[in-house]
Amino acid sequence: MFNYKGKVVVITGASSGLGKQMAEGFAQQGADLALLARRVERLEASAKEFHEKYGVDVLPIKCDVTDDASVDAAVKAVKEHFGHAEVLVNDAGGERGTGTPALDYKTEDWDFTLKLDCTSILRMCKAFGHLMDENIQSGKQTYGRIINIASIYGMVGNTTIPSLAYHASKGLVVNFTRGLAAELAPKKITVNAICPGFFYTELTQATLDTQYFQDMAKRSVPMQRYGQPGELNSAAAFLGAEESTYVTGVILPVDGGYTCI
Repeated sequence: MFNYKGKVVVITGASSGLGKQMAEGFAQQGADLALLARRVERLEASAKEFHEKYGVDVLPIKCDVTDDASVDAAVKAVKEHFGHAEVLVNDAGGERGTGTPALDYKTEDWDFTLKLDCTSILRMCKAFGHLMDENIQSGKQTYGRIINIASIYGMVGNTTIPSLAYHASKGLVVNFTRGLAAELAPKKITVNAICPGFFYTELTQATLDTQYFQDMAKRSVPMQRYGQPGELNSAAAFLGAEESTYVTGVILPVDGGYTCI
């Protein structure tokens, strides 16, 4: 099970953090990779590393997921290089205005966050969904998998730090996933979401290293710790696997138990 040899996994936000970690997880399973992000020099370094360590074919692609032309160019590059793509992982995202109380939140920060976290996922799902659908119908591939990276903050609120737009955008990703799963199910394309808890990345390390957040994690996370590098990979490998044919519309928290209490 979960042998990805000969399969292609496309990952956005792959230059660092969870995106890079999941990319390596798929490479360990034998998947060829298309790594998308704006910082192409980082993608090129990862491509070299993963090819040398795992012997997989890795295509780095500079891509801005908020721009139609950039996404279309990425699809074209994947199609020309591989000809197919079985898995799309939508990991690119971010937030502006974290820590701003709701009543003071700026409209421009709201618009920025929803454009990056939500509209970009629609853009990617449409573009690569067409490629999957065409290839399935023509027999070039037998299935498609879309995995959207949401957040525990798309499932619950919080009293730790004001994050209104992030809650809204990740909640949208959660129900977007359900809606798209229902539409694409007849096409042999499944759509699922992962909701990570507190993981160390470039963007979160400074916050998570504070004593305040460490104390909060011990109180609110049953495992009393943050997620470690690689602990998201098994969830992604499961949802993207050829064998997971009857799993769609699932919202899977990987959070050390944060959302179970």
